[in-house]
Amino acid sequence: MHNRQITNRHRFIGFALIALVVYILSNIVDEWRSYQGATVAVYVVAIASVILLTGYSGQISLGHGALLAVGAYSAALTQIYLHAPVWICFVIAVLTTALFGAILGTAAARLSGPYLAGTTLALAVGLPSIANQFSIFGGEQGISFDAGWPPLSFGENFTQYKWFFWIGSLAALIAMWWVQNILRSRYGRSWRAVKSNEVAAELAGINIGRSKVLAFTISSGIAGLAGALLAMTMNNVSPSAFPLALSFSIATGAILSGVNTLGGVMIGSVALVAIPEIASSIADRWSGSENLATLLPEFIVSALLILTVFLAPKGPIEKLRSRHSK
Repeated sequence: MHNRQITNRHRFIGFALIALVVYILSNIVDEWRSYQGATVAVYVVAIASVILLTGYSGQISLGHGALLAVGAYSAALTQIYLHAPVWICFVIAVLTTALFGAILGTAAARLSGPYLAGTTLALAVGLPSIANQFSIFGGEQGISFDAGWPPLSFGENFTQYKWFFWIGSLAALIAMWWVQNILRSRYGRSWRAVKSNEVAAELAGINIGRSKVLAFTISSGIAGLAGALLAMTMNNVSPSAFPLALSFSIATGAILSGVNTLGGVMIGSVALVAIPEIASSIADRWSGSENLATLLPEFIVSALLILTVFLAPKGPIEKLRSRHSK
């Protein structure tokens, strides 16, 4: 009990230091970096939802972008029809997407491996097309989602992108704190047991189906929050904002982070935001070719994935931990 209190205290101090760093950065970076910071926060939440589902529960999802879309549309529709504050929109996005995930998880509980991955992939492909069929979703133009301007008390120099950065960072910190707590609870232990050996877990009294559905539900709720944050940064929700490539990017970020641990989630998030800019800079310096600028990000991501799989299959953080433990 005493060790757990010490661990919780260390974790709290760690989160407080991260919050302090974010606060300092928000006051020294320009508008573009503030926007990138908000985007990093979106990816942190999205990747955490994949790590919870795949790394701890063992369920593979290649269509998490569809869950982000559910959260984004839920937040936007809540604001349009209920005129709710932005934080209420975020809560509704989490609850609606969690309910959607519970229904999907119940249907997918009997599936595993490539079958489950294929089901979620089909969802990511089909959901944007479905959104186009209903006028309530705004068609290709989409619907607006306005997080509003920062309070006047923050001063005239406090920009909207800086406001997005603050909201996104706070939401990411809360989500990560909550996810870490649940992964250290009996639910997290049950998920790890089911992932390791379903037969042994069932003999230990764990309800396999219920455990998988719960993991899918919680993961979906977290993904819904990421979708609402993404809608905030774009001020709009449309089918084109949630292509299949988004699902693949989130899965890629999870692999780069280390799908078995939350510790490296920032690595994958920063990589996803930084790689396109790095590729554009390299392309401009070498030849200025648009084709090179288009292909280079994919090449860099592929190279990083290969290096991660061969050099640190459990992620960079776990690699460092294993070195220190020797």
